[in-house]
Amino acid sequence: MFVVGNTLNHLYIQPRSYKTSFKWMAKNSSSSDVAIEKWKRDGVYIDKRGKLRTFHHKKLSRKRCGSLRGQGWKYGSGFVDGVFPVLSPIAQQILDFLQQEVDADRVWGSLDNLSPSHSTWDDLINVAVQLRLNKKWDPIVLLCEWILQRSSFQLDVMCFNLLIDAYGQKSLYKKVESTYLELLEARCIPTEDTYALLVKAYCTAGLKQKAEAVFAEMRKYGLSPSATVYNAYIDGLMKGGNSQKAIEVFQRMKRDGCQLNTETYTLMINLYGKASKSYMALKLFDEMRSQKCKPNICTYTALVNAFAREGLCEKAEEIFEQLQEAGHEPDVYAYNALMEAYRLSLWCGRSIFTHATHGM
Repeated sequence: MFVVGNTLNHLYIQPRSYKTSFKWMAKNSSSSDVAIEKWKRDGVYIDKRGKLRTFHHKKLSRKRCGSLRGQGWKYGSGFVDGVFPVLSPIAQQILDFLQQEVDADRVWGSLDNLSPSHSTWDDLINVAVQLRLNKKWDPIVLLCEWILQRSSFQLDVMCFNLLIDAYGQKSLYKKVESTYLELLEARCIPTEDTYALLVKAYCTAGLKQKAEAVFAEMRKYGLSPSATVYNAYIDGLMKGGNSQKAIEVFQRMKRDGCQLNTETYTLMINLYGKASKSYMALKLFDEMRSQKCKPNICTYTALVNAFAREGLCEKAEEIFEQLQEAGHEPDVYAYNALMEAYRLSLWCGRSIFTHATHGM
């Protein structure tokens, strides 16, 4: 469990041996349900001074405008506009503990000792998002399942989204589906991130028909699929090697009047670049700018890559210069793309020279 103390006005924690017969995977067993309900009724926690306190879990509500509250985390990069959570000392220790401990009983037993406060909620979500950034899917599952199954916090769509993402990354699409159903049963409202993560999970599992069904699910609730959902589908199809279907979805996206964004264009420029169709990649890049959609460094790098694959040094250099003129600082990926253009151009030059000398 966590040892709770007071140092510099902050909680600190460290794991020690914890014995319990409770298994977090046994959520459907009647005995575990009773244990969970009893814990929530008891509402006991240890405060900063190490004293036992009680609370009424139904009266606990998180404060508005916490550290994230759904605004810091999103599908894709994980954070909005580079906003990263600043971990408190207690959050950092929770993070370290979750990344080291693999026993579910010990993790849940330790988390049980945290006070059900607003700051604790912010710490837990910040930790979950940081775990996502680190691609630590198992600890995310443990943490979010504890929040949903055993903690006294109100169920939150962001927690469900994190769990859906983790199960999707582990290719456990059945778990993804059951988590989505739990979300609906908890009367949480799915966000565009929820649907995007469902689509991504199905694509990862190679279930394109189920991915298509997500769009029907959205329309059933009167929702128009957003660029975030379409982008997840296109990205999933590309990673599954189904480029032609990705192009069809892109065209459907346009027909449906969905607003294309920077990520959409970047995905398609990447697609055509990998297919050695730099002329199509450039056409999309020009269309993008005509629609007042601002390219980012990933867009420029994708186009440099498109020209590099065909050994078109001058075009690659031209786009690289535009990248800099747009105020972007070239990163290692941009430089690598440009170096690839030089390498292929040199190889082609040597090949031409060899053919020419043999023909003389």
